[in-house]
Amino acid sequence: MGEVYRQFPALFPYLRDTFFADNSAGRTAMIFLGIITSIAVAYLLGSVNFGILLSRRIYHDDIRNHGSGNAGTTNMLRVYGKKTAALTLALDILKGMAAVILGALLASVNGAYIAGFFVVLGHMFPLFFKFKGGKGVATTLGAIIVISPIVAAILLAVFIIIFLGSHYVSLASVMTALLYPLILNAMNGPGVNVIMAVLTAGFIVFMHRANIKRLYHGQETKTYLRKREEAGTVSADEKKEPKNGPESDGTDDDKK
Repeated sequence: MGEVYRQFPALFPYLRDTFFADNSAGRTAMIFLGIITSIAVAYLLGSVNFGILLSRRIYHDDIRNHGSGNAGTTNMLRVYGKKTAALTLALDILKGMAAVILGALLASVNGAYIAGFFVVLGHMFPLFFKFKGGKGVATTLGAIIVISPIVAAILLAVFIIIFLGSHYVSLASVMTALLYPLILNAMNGPGVNVIMAVLTAGFIVFMHRANIKRLYHGQETKTYLRKREEAGTVSADEKKEPKNGPESDGTDDDKK
């Protein structure tokens, strides 16, 4: 990714080199300002939680009042169904991609790496929604797609293999998050990118701490992509519930 974005002048490096070429204090200030701006923009963008917005807009409800209470794709799937979950997933991925691109345009490569972490942080602890959001997996995927498409493809493959083999979204999310900095370091070498990846992985694992405990005790809920009636995981009361309302409010294995 670094080689691609070095072909385009970022805003604050441009200002630094144009107006503060012989002023070390000014150059330092521009670097600092660029990083701070990247952090602020990424965090605020991350705070736009599409799970909450879609549940309010479409269902006049708050996804956090149902299921696991998490404003992420898996809870959206279980509560509102595949279409709303797919839209949430797509928007969260695009949010992560947009943040990294904006970070690169503001503060070059390091700005992009830092923005990739803070957009996830904003998604987890959204300023606009009382700091209660999702678990950051989809947003992280979006950020990685821009940072390193090859690493993103490897991690996505790992996630799919683990999920299909276990049907635990949480297990796939945690294992993929732990592999992220290791694969990124192996592919691109150490640097700010790996530091931000370690921080991102750490927060994802932290957000899944309750899931990890349930996995350890064999109490975690599995997720199936086919209809729950076919999978035998839906109760008679749930079958009676209207399609335009929540489908479930008692599951815990949530993502993003």
